[in-house]
Amino acid sequence: MPSIRLRLLKWLIGPILLINLAGGALTYLLAWMPAQIAFDQSLSDAAGALGARLAVRDGQWQIDLPRQAEQVLRNDDTDAVYFTVRDAGGGLIAGDADFAAPRRPLRALAPQAYDAALRGEPVRTVALRYDAGGRSATIAVAKTLRKRVQIRGAIVRALIPLEALVTLASVGLIWFSVSNGLLPLNRMRNDLNARGGDALAPISDTDVPFELGPVVHAFNGLLDRVSVGAKAQHDFLANVAHQLRTPLAGLRTQLEWLGARHSEPETAYSIKLMLSSTERMIRQTNQLLALARAEPSHFEKTRLEQLELNLLVEDAIQHFVEQAALKSIDLGFDLLPTTVMGDRFLLRDLIDNLIDNAIRYTQPHGTVTVRCVRERGEQGGGLLAVEDSGPGIAPAKRELVFGRFVRLDDKTTGSGLGLAIVRDIASAHGARIAIDAGPGGRGAIFSVRFPR
Repeated sequence: MPSIRLRLLKWLIGPILLINLAGGALTYLLAWMPAQIAFDQSLSDAAGALGARLAVRDGQWQIDLPRQAEQVLRNDDTDAVYFTVRDAGGGLIAGDADFAAPRRPLRALAPQAYDAALRGEPVRTVALRYDAGGRSATIAVAKTLRKRVQIRGAIVRALIPLEALVTLASVGLIWFSVSNGLLPLNRMRNDLNARGGDALAPISDTDVPFELGPVVHAFNGLLDRVSVGAKAQHDFLANVAHQLRTPLAGLRTQLEWLGARHSEPETAYSIKLMLSSTERMIRQTNQLLALARAEPSHFEKTRLEQLELNLLVEDAIQHFVEQAALKSIDLGFDLLPTTVMGDRFLLRDLIDNLIDNAIRYTQPHGTVTVRCVRERGEQGGGLLAVEDSGPGIAPAKRELVFGRFVRLDDKTTGSGLGLAIVRDIASAHGARIAIDAGPGGRGAIFSVRFPR
């Protein structure tokens, strides 16, 4: 997947490195060229000094160059200095005889600088033509490049750390600027990642950069369309479930009336099957309605009120006594005063589904125990626990059972919606639900921990 960060860094750091490289080369030239000119000027001054000592006497060139003056001219701690003074015919007047003649014709008093080699070592040479008394003489002074190489090395050694520092500072500044410029994108990503699957509220456009405005607008348009679709689906589910409750209740009444008046075995058996199917349809319809009410995205926090959880559980258990008795299940409870903030009808759905689920999956002659207590500690809130002696749930499947229409086996009747309803109601109340194994690894314990 292409990265905006990498593209920005590539298109910023690459040109900056090239600019720094060009700047380093220019800095090197600006530092080296004046030094080169200064060195050449010193050779030119030496050649001019020799020209000042030349004179024409009796038609011949004469030079006033005492040994001490020549020693001063040649004196240099680093470089070797050479010079030559020749007449127009190339005859040696003074200096080094092996000094090569200039490559190009010279103009009077116009120094010419060029590179050459003398005695097996590169030298820098400045030559000029000196005219006097109708005669011409060539003066050339050369010096080895040792000092120039030293100075050039010093310039490079000083320039490399400076360029490295400037480059690192530029790269760091670019990295910081790009990272800081992408912070709004990171904030938007974190905001979207922190949302639940049912959070369809628009993205806040406060402090959103101009460039991200169209993206936020497009996202909000998409969320609005999804929200409309989800609301339509929710309303359809609630309306269908609500509309089915009345005719199904009437159908059950009519079947019970028929069963009471027809005692023939075949008719009674058929009516019993129809009653069983009707009961199942009524239960599923009630669960669909409860599921619609429990959708966290449609839950209104203003409906929360302070409730006695133990009283809600005590009232709910009474409706399951007969169901437990049919399977010879010991239905017990341990209820202590526990206050929670919640919606009365949704919490009743949660309790009913947990108890019903426990009774359905517990074998005959088993036990189901419902506990309600307030946990200790500053973070402690209300705890509702339903423990059964059924087959239990493998750890790998404990998260799966909260999915809609998920059933662990086909032997027990049910739609697979009960625990999905429990999960949604717990989520809407900010509660945490967990499944653990019962004592000795047998059965299961469903725990719902409400916030303080």
